[in-house]
Amino acid sequence: MMEQDEALHLAAGFLAHSQRDDEPPLAIDAERVRESNGLLIVPYNSVQYLASRDAREQLLDCWPILVDLALEDVRFGNLDERYLWRRPST
Repeated sequence: MMEQDEALHLAAGFLAHSQRDDEPPLAIDAERVRESNGLLIVPYNSVQYLASRDAREQLLDCWPILVDLALEDVRFGNLDERYLWRRPST
């Protein structure tokens, strides 16, 4: 099973690799990372928003990165999984 620190590092690489040139710089929202149902749920947002927490700077529709700790698989969450990060359980 993957450790949370390893999973977070994997998620950071995934985010960097998926970043498009036309997007603002993105970063992991470390304050809101949590584990639920064997997944590490890794929210992210714009660097500008994370520095200020000003809602006017927040990106909309940022599905979190999900890291399966058992399978060591990383991907973006999808609409069907929204319940995982809206009301996470441990």
